[in-house]
Amino acid sequence: MSESFKETECLIIGTGIAGATCAYIAAKAGLRVCLLTKRSDPSLTNTNLAQGGIVYSGHGDSPELLKQDILKAGRNLNSLEAVDFLSRQGPGIVKEVLIDDLNVNFTHLKGPEDESYDLTREGAHSIHRILYAADHTGQDIEKSLIEALEGLENVEIITNATAIDLITLHHHSMDVQARYLLEDRCAGAYVFLEKKKEVLTILAQYTVLATGGLGDIFLHSTSEKGTVGDGIVMAMRAGADTINMEFMQFHPTTLYLPGARRFLLSEALRGEGARLVNLRGEYFMDRYNPELKDLAPRDETAIAIWDEMIENKEDHVLLDIANFVHEDIPTRFPKIYATCRQAGIDITREPVPVVPAAHYFCGGVHVNNLGRTTLNGLYAVGEVSCTGLHGANRLASTSLLEGLVWGYYAAKDIADRINSGETIRSGMLHSVRDWIPTGNVENEDPALIAQDWASIKSTMWNYVGIVRTRQRLKIAIEDLRHMYLRIEEFYRETPVSKDIISLFHGTQAAILVADAAFRNRNSIGCHFLRDHTGSARPYPAMRRNYIQ
Repeated sequence: MSESFKETECLIIGTGIAGATCAYIAAKAGLRVCLLTKRSDPSLTNTNLAQGGIVYSGHGDSPELLKQDILKAGRNLNSLEAVDFLSRQGPGIVKEVLIDDLNVNFTHLKGPEDESYDLTREGAHSIHRILYAADHTGQDIEKSLIEALEGLENVEIITNATAIDLITLHHHSMDVQARYLLEDRCAGAYVFLEKKKEVLTILAQYTVLATGGLGDIFLHSTSEKGTVGDGIVMAMRAGADTINMEFMQFHPTTLYLPGARRFLLSEALRGEGARLVNLRGEYFMDRYNPELKDLAPRDETAIAIWDEMIENKEDHVLLDIANFVHEDIPTRFPKIYATCRQAGIDITREPVPVVPAAHYFCGGVHVNNLGRTTLNGLYAVGEVSCTGLHGANRLASTSLLEGLVWGYYAAKDIADRINSGETIRSGMLHSVRDWIPTGNVENEDPALIAQDWASIKSTMWNYVGIVRTRQRLKIAIEDLRHMYLRIEEFYRETPVSKDIISLFHGTQAAILVADAAFRNRNSIGCHFLRDHTGSARPYPAMRRNYIQ
């Protein structure tokens, strides 16, 4: 096999909690694992940015109570099977993997020597059930997982590696018999190595997408830069089904500093008592949800803030922490406190300017409770997937748990299938052709790429954002499709690069979201139509086409 080829048993694309958990459990089961990240540091993930916490189990809690909270937040558009699965399996896996095995340093009631964990509450939760580590929970989980993986000999972590396309036997095998398979099969991925400027063909018995969501296709986002829907788009092109693509959740509270990237202000702040107030001094959430007020579900809270901003002609609202959070704020929220102080805001004395931002994608690649997609040999875990857990709106702090649970069970399932001999025969796997280079016209212009991204992000924010109308969505689809035709031509003429791959994927992801939003006439959850008529109806997937 040439240097442009690599072979492994389990290829995992993405190093957040879902991908890292999958790699950890698969490696412990004895599999050879290849773990990829497009970034220089495997810990630079959306998991690493997560502040609030991870759902565990509170006093008087039960799977049924958690289930009801998830369904209520998701507007009962959830998969009952997925909700029941997570509610029953989740807390046990948190204990097994994060507490007993990795010893993640979650906050205790009185200190490390106290065996009782402090539990917090967030929006739409009926009780306190969320484990946290100050306001850097995701960072602590990510650090523990990556350190554990770096100590395993059968795990190879490749950084600065951007997946271009999935390999399927029907499309990429040169074995004549592959075309006669009744069911296509994923067999790895083509991956661009940024430092070498080369494309590596990675062959794998099983491939796991853990690439995260697509928040960075919006102008304002809490996501790690470059989170543009790569995995969703690659899966769609390869023939896997996507679902619920219209459901983009916007986090109600991110730090508003004009010109600066949005910094998340955890919902745990409101869980501890913080309240939203407009610039006229009105604590307005009482008007929008008299029962839950500032702890209303995220979709309601984000829309309420949007309406306050529009009605009062203001570019932000305020989050009053100082007057309502009675804990030691710098100790409970050290990262938030330090970031705001650096910006000249003392959250112990004054309210914080906040605006909503694209935060978590509730749709994605359709999977079952083992993370299997509709394409044989391909799994998807974490935000790239749609398990059906979140329905039309995610319940706070269920995302880390979903990534953990589905990463865990995907790894178990892959190990079982390999151990039972359910693999691609060697001859057919090795018949996969090498990457066919794109064009050789050196016309990549950073200014043009930056302008295209500015257009995509503005279009998605203004037309496919928190509040949508049919007319806005129609304009967005027309503009994005026109842009895609030009970008596709540009892609085919230009040598492949990380920036071009990202732009190509991001444009397609934007079209998928806008198209799904236009086709769903039912305003529900985080798909909020101001001029909605009719009811929800099924819609066909975007026509599948390969990069090559």
